[in-house]
Amino acid sequence: MRRVLDAEPTRILLLDDEESIRVAIARLLRSRGYEVVVVETPAAALAAVEMDRFAVMLCDVRMPGMSGLEVVPKALALDGDLAIVMLTAVNDAGTATDALGHGAMDYLVKPVELSDLQAAVERAARRRHLEMERRRVEEHIREEVAARTVELEQEQAALRELTVGVAEALINAMEAKDVYLRGHSRRVADQAASMAEELGLDEDAVENVRLAGRLHDVGKIGIREDVLNKPGTLTEEEFEHVKDHVRISMEILAPLKHIPVVLRYVHDHHEHFDGSGYPRGLRGEAISIGGRILAACDAFDALTSQRAFREAREPRETIDYLESSVGQLLDPRVFAALKKVVLRRRTLTFIEDVER
Repeated sequence: MRRVLDAEPTRILLLDDEESIRVAIARLLRSRGYEVVVVETPAAALAAVEMDRFAVMLCDVRMPGMSGLEVVPKALALDGDLAIVMLTAVNDAGTATDALGHGAMDYLVKPVELSDLQAAVERAARRRHLEMERRRVEEHIREEVAARTVELEQEQAALRELTVGVAEALINAMEAKDVYLRGHSRRVADQAASMAEELGLDEDAVENVRLAGRLHDVGKIGIREDVLNKPGTLTEEEFEHVKDHVRISMEILAPLKHIPVVLRYVHDHHEHFDGSGYPRGLRGEAISIGGRILAACDAFDALTSQRAFREAREPRETIDYLESSVGQLLDPRVFAALKKVVLRRRTLTFIEDVER
């Protein structure tokens, strides 16, 4: 029964103000292979705990100066792993409850049967060992989880970079088909991210909006060049063909299941706030916030970019023009963010021009 779980002798600190009890208990425990340090005052016990390491402390309850109930929390503050067994000459349920409530593991009434004492020491030492092992395992698990989390974040970052790289290759190929589209996706992405920040979205949401901006028109690679570059008004058939770029985008991006939010933003970027958009005719806040942001940015960039059939509009003029679409094409809150971002950017550009 002596072998608890330790290869070395279990170290015990014995605190009792009665010499006869100290001698008897110490003799018994040493005969059972324990290493016992004996002290007779609470101050000496606390000094010993602070200076050395013990598995179990046997602590008298009633002592002059400081009671055992006062010793327990002080000792545990010094060594949270210490297993404490209380000893008292009074069989009092209230005292026992107080002792256990202060952190003691067990409570024995004097005179103590030596077999009961040894059993109590064994139980306390075992509970201490199990508790320490539990904490060790939990700490190991936390470390493993933290390490795996870092690995997953690195893997996701690498996958994200690969996604962007592949998407940029497709986008560059698509934009090469139409000189008027060159740089469109990047401009939309940057402006959409600025608007997401203006709307108070969190960092992850801002980056999702930015990536969706880069990817939103990738499906135009499947649109005929004669339609993309047509200088005049599109026929109904041609417009339906252009609208099909959303479906093509979703088919191209379908394997990227690790960025579902981004894919939804791409899917929604031609939905209108009043429900008149495509491909699903969503209305109001049924449209994802990213889709509503991209719709505004896409419209703004289209109007401020030169096309085969018209000249580019000035940003301020474009904002005034789009204001009439609020509540129809555009979410009012999103338009307000677009207006702030555009006017702020125009102000900064003006200041830079003056300084130059």
